[in-house]
Amino acid sequence: MKTLERFSQFVSSTFAIWVLIFAAFAFLSPNTFSWIGGYITILLGIVMFGMGLTITVDDFKEVLTRPKDVAIGVIGQFVIMPTLAYLLAKGFNLPPEVAVGVILVGCCPGGTSSNVMTFLSKGDVALSVTITSITTILAPFVTPALILLFASEWVDISPSSLFISIVQVVLIPIILGIVIQKIFKKQAQASVKVLPLVSVIAIVAIVSAVVAGSHEKIAETGLLIFAVVILHNTLGYCLGYLFGKIFKMNLSKKKAVAIEVGMQNSGLGVALATAHFSPLAAVPSAIFSVWHNISGPILATIFSRMKEKEESSNESITKAN
Repeated sequence: MKTLERFSQFVSSTFAIWVLIFAAFAFLSPNTFSWIGGYITILLGIVMFGMGLTITVDDFKEVLTRPKDVAIGVIGQFVIMPTLAYLLAKGFNLPPEVAVGVILVGCCPGGTSSNVMTFLSKGDVALSVTITSITTILAPFVTPALILLFASEWVDISPSSLFISIVQVVLIPIILGIVIQKIFKKQAQASVKVLPLVSVIAIVAIVSAVVAGSHEKIAETGLLIFAVVILHNTLGYCLGYLFGKIFKMNLSKKKAVAIEVGMQNSGLGVALATAHFSPLAAVPSAIFSVWHNISGPILATIFSRMKEKEESSNESITKAN
């Protein structure tokens, strides 16, 4: 079990590399991976079930103890990224399918990897976990409304169908995970140690399926989509940090909010695009999944070296004395 746990940690820490490798294989040999496309919803459900196994009552205590901080993160998540996605789609005059795909990923809740990045950033992990949990639970209601608001000028949107899909692939698996965790506590705690491995395999499979299903379109528009995704993610980090600064948050909270805003549950974007729109609409979410697992560690390294001005001043005085 310890060997499996170590292997799980290794695969998790090298996640971006595996995604890039298998995405390249899927692009070069699409027939090898295209069959996975029919299982995208199931794979995302497995990831969400794993998230449910890790959620505890303590994750929601922050809502009661500091509701303002949580509200800032949740509002930032559901305002900044969808608005940025819409502006980028209009500014770059993206083709309809690509525009919808960018907006889809922008309207998704926070990704679970944001919690790890916040920890590595020396940010407020408790706040990060709570924001991720709350945005994920709100997603069936908020995400369809946002997609209707921002994407309806390109395609017809059915909010009720999107609601049902998000309940099926997000809410139900999470609830099942929480229930299993309560009933089989010891077994659930043991399985959590290998969850990173399961999540990586599932996300790598999802990205590979999308790349295989859209390899011709990616060859035509891949660079444009990549540029938009990088801008979307980077601006999300910057505006998330600024959003926390406007509300006079301390540094650790600003780090958490910046990462929460910038990192998305791109797997959900893939599932929604595949089920309701087109394979090409799933490409921005797939690329986002690759990119934010590259940008996240970079930002975490930068953030980990940042200190509050007061703390830095005190250290300088101590050294001078």
